[in-house]
Amino acid sequence: MTQRDITGVILAGGQGRRMGGVDKGLQLLDGRPLVQWVLERLAPQVGTVLISANQNLERYAEFGCPVLPDRVSGFAGPLAGLHAALGAAATPLLMTAPCDSPFLPADLVQRLRLALDAENAELAVPRTGDRAHRAFSLVRCDAGPKLDAFLEAGERKVGLWHASLKIAEVAFDDEAEAFGNINTPDELAGCKPPTIAGHS
Repeated sequence: MTQRDITGVILAGGQGRRMGGVDKGLQLLDGRPLVQWVLERLAPQVGTVLISANQNLERYAEFGCPVLPDRVSGFAGPLAGLHAALGAAATPLLMTAPCDSPFLPADLVQRLRLALDAENAELAVPRTGDRAHRAFSLVRCDAGPKLDAFLEAGERKVGLWHASLKIAEVAFDDEAEAFGNINTPDELAGCKPPTIAGHS
């Protein structure tokens, strides 16, 4: 498989409660929406990018990616975004990334894929220290029916879903800061873009 065999999806479908109820992906960091930062980091690592969103769909479409609302009602969380993306992806693999982590590693997909294949896993996630960053996941699209059944049973917790799969965790302690996320207005105001990977 090649990079073209991977679809990326940016998860921007939440309600942004800790951000004051605003659409988090469209909040500005250094003059650009958070979703744009993530898109610029993720797009070079995958064949195509989708955006999972439940509001401001026309605004998200301006970034040039297909926009997918949840197929599960009630703002069901990141698994609902994954569910919609699995239904739309035409590739064997799907990479998820949250809209509030603008500095994700440039080698994220490559390292997760190596572990996914080496361990014959269904899903791979990055880990720093003893913490798995579950919003970032490389999943085999043939796991879709399992997610369908999980959601139909009323389950919504990402950790519980991951526990039902054969999972590979990949250490990213060398890039731990890349997984920082922005949840509140104060965190956004205090965030400074790194002077790496083409950003200044």
